[in-house]
This record gives sequence, structure tokens and C-alpha cells, in this order.
Amino acid sequence: MKTIIKYITGLSIVLLLFTACDDLLDKEPISQVTPESYLTDVSHLSAYVIDKYTYIPNSYPNGWIPTDNNTDNQASPGASNVFVPGEYKVPSSGGSWSFGEIRQCNYFLQRVIPKYEAREISGDEVAIRHHIGEMYFLRACVYFSKLQALGDFPIITRELPDDKEILSGATKRQPRNMVARFILANIDTALTYLADASPVVVNKTQINKDVAHHFRSRVALYEGTWLKYHKGTARVPGGPGWPGESEDIQFPSGNIDREIDFFLGEAMKSAKIVADKYALTPNDGGVPQPDNAPVPYPIGQNRYFEMFGDVDMAGYAEVVLWREFKLGVVTNQISRGFQEDNGQVGVTRSAVENFLMEDGKPIYSSSLTYQDDEIGSVRQNRDNRLYLFLKEPGQYNLWINRGDGTHELNPIEDYPWITGAYNGREGRMTTGYALRKFMNPDAAHALNGGSGIGHIVFRAAEAYLNYIEASYEKNGTLDIDALEYWKELRSRAHLPEDPSVTIDATDIFQEAANDWAAYSGGQLLNDKILYNIRRERRSELFSEGFRYEDLKRWRSFDQLEVTPYIVEGFKLWGTMQEWYKENGVSYLKYGSASNDNNVSSPPEAGGSIYLQPHRANTNNRVYNGYKWHKAHYLEPIAVSHFLQSSVDSSVDGSPIYQNPNWLKEADTGAQD
Repeated sequence: MKTIIKYITGLSIVLLLFTACDDLLDKEPISQVTPESYLTDVSHLSAYVIDKYTYIPNSYPNGWIPTDNNTDNQASPGASNVFVPGEYKVPSSGGSWSFGEIRQCNYFLQRVIPKYEAREISGDEVAIRHHIGEMYFLRACVYFSKLQALGDFPIITRELPDDKEILSGATKRQPRNMVARFILANIDTALTYLADASPVVVNKTQINKDVAHHFRSRVALYEGTWLKYHKGTARVPGGPGWPGESEDIQFPSGNIDREIDFFLGEAMKSAKIVADKYALTPNDGGVPQPDNAPVPYPIGQNRYFEMFGDVDMAGYAEVVLWREFKLGVVTNQISRGFQEDNGQVGVTRSAVENFLMEDGKPIYSSSLTYQDDEIGSVRQNRDNRLYLFLKEPGQYNLWINRGDGTHELNPIEDYPWITGAYNGREGRMTTGYALRKFMNPDAAHALNGGSGIGHIVFRAAEAYLNYIEASYEKNGTLDIDALEYWKELRSRAHLPEDPSVTIDATDIFQEAANDWAAYSGGQLLNDKILYNIRRERRSELFSEGFRYEDLKRWRSFDQLEVTPYIVEGFKLWGTMQEWYKENGVSYLKYGSASNDNNVSSPPEAGGSIYLQPHRANTNNRVYNGYKWHKAHYLEPIAVSHFLQSSVDSSVDGSPIYQNPNWLKEADTGAQD
């Protein structure tokens, strides 16, 4: 980070000139505002590239903690517009259709490569080549974000002249599979330039070949499974109602099935490179606590737990790339979020109950007793990942450097605060279940100005999971490598290594009651192996920001069109309701028609025994559950982009086509 900060400071004035507008293709020539001598020294390249690291997926936490908010894993007091038909609308401007970041990448590549080939850049050649490779990788990252949000997208690799006709033509969308192939090609080119390890920073905070292979597996798995599960819809090139032109359909492999096979094979190839090189961080199974806690535990013993909340993540074998924060320089709000209310993003009952029992069987088929009257009992005899990462009242949050923090709100975990502002408290723990993953016990990071806790961007466990899933989706069997990777993940979670223990005990109908991934295209999976591969991914990557995109690529939202989903949390209306009394009188309020309730009703008042955070008051827009439109799998393109690219100033004069089941009319909802 010291190197990065130095580079950014050294050329901060120049970098400030690179502000992006989103008019058409952000067409103002950068060369008119930058000096001719720029990008002629390796330090210039370093500064430019590091400034674009924000393009890497999940490179920055969302201010509080990484989450799977707005999925069946976690929920906030409100809900995303995507689950409220009629409220998710075509915007008049903005959205994901933009080219500023792409243009920043193209500017660099279009100038640096000729200068490099002409030997006009001073500095170490290995470093120069590495920075070129980083920029190809970063362009791939930008395009992946466009692929996930919009599907089909223009492929632009150079700066364009200030000519509206040329610029308008450049906005022609390319089929999504070709965009995905373009992303893989960028990563492949990056690999020819990148060093095995960064020649600038050696603590895993900069892109290298392993990072590129890892990301490549993610992209290929995403597109392969998207094409497989959305095949036969307008969201795949050539599908019924696909808005592109028939002559634009391109399947270099020959047809869509071979295209699916191609991407899954590439995912396997890239994931294996990482999985075979990076060992999983060991887990001894214990939750770190101070010596004076009810259950003493020595710090530095459970490397797996501590990996997610450490300040320096370079020493963990599993970490492939991480983002460094520094107190007083670049900070986040992770520590504050853990003490306060988990950023008001609660863990759902669906997620809690989907974790296996420690005998490797689901809660409904295990010989071990599952009991959810207390949070402590929910954690007992479970997949060790749930035991480690689900908070329990009475556990210590902070115990190192006590008094050094200016925001030491809740050093010992209290009862979940579910009722909103009360008795000096703010916010709420939405579901009653709260997360301990990413926690650091050092109070020096509990500051109003933020913490210096690091953030993992890529870790090898994902590569293990990518290989397992791609292998099974492609071949319909678990090959030797997939089975070995799965055994290693299960062993670290203190589960029986053999996944057949779980597979044989799985009832997909019972799983479907709470797990959206039990569905694809509105149909229950008929493959228990595939379902448990998805379960493993859910458990291992929990709250790391993967769940929403996983559910999209699996097409696991369709069933919400028919059966809206009610979010549930812990079993409030049992023994835990006693936590919410003052002088023997409960301050839980429900059943009032005035919409000033603070919790949902118990069964005797027409509610559920479980807390339903969106059903306290009837004016909550998802009171009747999360609903879905198929159009919501892809974002609508804002109206301004059609007008800016139009040859006759009308939306119909634009070469851009709108995504399926959306209109070219602002403030309109999905049409399916």
C-alpha cells in the first residue's frame, strides 16, 4: 500500500484530469488534456493502473461489510426494487450503459503499447510489461460488469474520432457470448504480459498471473451456466424474442450447446491452475475469544476465522488477491458495522437452516438434534462455518487495545437489536441473526474515521468451487479432481469428507422451501449432486457478495413470479421473546393498524413463530413477499442512451436495442 499511495500522490494532478462523462462514448479526446510526456515512464504506468483497481469486482467493501443482501441469504429493513414489480423502472439516464471506464483502459493501451514497442518508455521492462498486462485484465473486469448487468454489449477496443455517425455505429451491441469470449481473450493477452508475481508489490495486493487465471474461471463459469439455464429465452442470442438481429448470432463453437461446453471447459482449465497451487487455510474449529471470555481461545490459532478480518492478509496461503486498507489513509467501516447492527443486513433463516449438521446431513434428516429456540443452540452440532460465523449473545467482539477506539459501541455481543431506535440505540439487526465473518477484535480499528481491516478480493476456495461446478455441469460426473477439491472444503468445515453422505440424505422438496438455488427456470432440480454443489458454494462463500449473481446465472428467481418469498429470521416468538422486556414488560409491538409496529405478529395473531422483518407493518412494499419479473435478470438501458446514439434524435433511430421485456420509455416497468 505504501508503494500504491506513493504512486497516486506523485501523479495526482494528472489523474484528476481523467474524469469520465457518459455522453455517447465519452468522446472528448483525453490527449487534449494530458501532457505529451505522460505515459513515458514506468512510474506513470504504475500510477495510472493502480488508480483503476476499483474496476476489479468486489475490490471495495460497501462501506460496512461485504454482504449477500437482497437474496435468500441476507436482508435489510427495505428491499431492492427488483423484488417489487412496477417499482423497478427504466431510468431516464445513468445505469450500467456507460463507457468511461472502457475508454480509460483503451486510452492506456492505445498509447502505451506503441510506445513500449518503440522502446519509448523508461524503466524496468518486466514492470512495464506487467502494467500492460494489468490493464488488459482491468478491461476484462469492466466488461464482465457490463456482461452481468446488461448481457449483450458493444465491444470497443480503441478511441474513436469525434464523429457522431461513427460513434453511433460503435454502440451496436454484440451477442453476450462474444462479449464473454472477448473478456477471456483480454485475460489471455494479459497473461502474456503479466509476471508470475507483481514486480512492484509482493504482498498479494496487485494483479498477477494467478489472479488472472482465477478471474478467468469465474467469467467462464458465469457465461457457461448462464447460457445453459437461460437457453431458449430472449436473454440468450438466438433465443425466442432475442432483440438482436439474426445475422449477428455467433457461436464460434458451432451451436449454443457446444458454446456452453466451451465455457465450462475453460472454467475448469483456469480454476485447476489456481486450485492446484493454493492450499486452503487451515481451520481448527474454534471461535477466537479473549482469555477472560466464557470460552477462552488463543488468538492466532484459527487461521481460517482470522483470515477474513485480518489487517495483513498476505500470509494466508489461500488468499490470491486482497485489498489493503490503512488507518488514516484509506479506511472502511467493517469494525463499526460488526459492533453496531451488522450494517442492518441480517442473516436469514433460509441460510442458517441450509448449513448442514456436523454429521454431514441436512437438519431434517440428521440423527443430531437441531434446535432453534436459542441462537446458541442453532450453532451447535453444525457445519463449522456456521458455528464460526454466526454471532451469539455474550461473545466478545473487541478485547484488544480496549479504549483506543472512538467507536467501541458493543464490545460484548448483546441480544439482537431488532426493534429499531429505542433507548439510545439506532438501526436494527434485521432478522435477529447476525454475522461474525470479517470481524477483527482490535478496538484500535473501531474508529469514527473507519478501520484498516483488509478485504479479500480472490481466494482459492472459489477456484475449488468453480472447478467442481464447471466439471459437473459439463460432464455430469464428479471427476477425481472435483471430488478431491470438494473433500478438502468439507474437511475444513469439519464435515465428513465424502459428499455422498449429504447427497444421499437430501430431500430436494424440503430444501426448496427455503433455498432459491433448488430451482432453475422455475423448476425444481432433479439432481441432488448438483443441488449440493450449489449448497457448498452457498456455505463457503456466504456473505462475500456472490449469491445474487449466482442466482441470476442459475435462473433461480423464476419461481418468485408464482410464489412470493417471505423473508424470515430467528424464532422470536419462543423463549427469545423474553429478551425484549423492560421491568418485566415487553416492548415488542405488533398488530397495530397504525403501522407503528416494531416486529411481525406471533402465530396467535396471524403471523409466524419466526421474525418476518418486512411484515411488521402493512405499508412495507414487500409485506406480501419478494416477487419477480423475468425482465429483471438484466438491467434496462436508460432512455438517454438511445437518444444520444440516435441518427434522428428519436429512441427508434438508435442502433441500440433495449433488453428483453423493457420499453424505451422512462419510468416504465417490466412488460413480462
